[in-house]
Amino acid sequence: MNAAPADQIRLLEVQALDVRLSQLAHKRKSLPEHAEIESLTKDLVQLRDLLVAAQTEESDTAREQTKAEQDVDQVRQRAVRDQQRLDSGAVASPKDLESLQREIVSLAKRQGDLEDIVLDVMERRESVQERVSELTARVTAVQAKTDDATARRDEAQAQLDAESASVTKDREAVAAVIPADFLKLYEKLRVQQGGVGAARLYQRRCEGCRLELNITELNDVRAASADAVLRCENCHRILIRTSESGI
Repeated sequence: MNAAPADQIRLLEVQALDVRLSQLAHKRKSLPEHAEIESLTKDLVQLRDLLVAAQTEESDTAREQTKAEQDVDQVRQRAVRDQQRLDSGAVASPKDLESLQREIVSLAKRQGDLEDIVLDVMERRESVQERVSELTARVTAVQAKTDDATARRDEAQAQLDAESASVTKDREAVAAVIPADFLKLYEKLRVQQGGVGAARLYQRRCEGCRLELNITELNDVRAASADAVLRCENCHRILIRTSESGI
């Protein structure tokens, strides 16, 4: 295959632009914000789970408190009715009177026990409410950090995307004037050779594999016509001659 020396130099430009596009793609993929957002998201999920559990416990405790307060109120109302009966003198039988007095004492004890339960539940609910408040604050803080990291990531990606678009446009302009068969060979080799399909011959060394050409290879390069498309004997990439090739 033959290609004008100018087209071979242009192919080096295309290669440089392709390398830059690969670098930009790698940089976009490896932005530090990605790992930061992933870590924060995990923390956020855990905190939200803890918050939901605490809110559920607070709700359960609130119902428990309401039930305990209702029990206290029922016992208090019954004690009030019994005391009113006792005070009214409506109970004439000594036996009924004694029974009523025992019930009033029993209700007083029951009311005291239930009030202790209410206090215990209120203390537990207060503790849970404090945990809900703490977790809510932590969720808010981590969410703010996540939003900040996401904004920074999006801004960095936008800048990289803009540069990639500019480099792609430049590549298209240069590639458009290179013969199709020559460019096709380069594209094939670029896929096979890890993104580098063409390399400069610099000071008798292939910049693709970094190996120096031996005397036989150098003689073949010297003997080749200026438009001959050369290949490196070691890495098989297209070898582009320049004024700095050292031949």
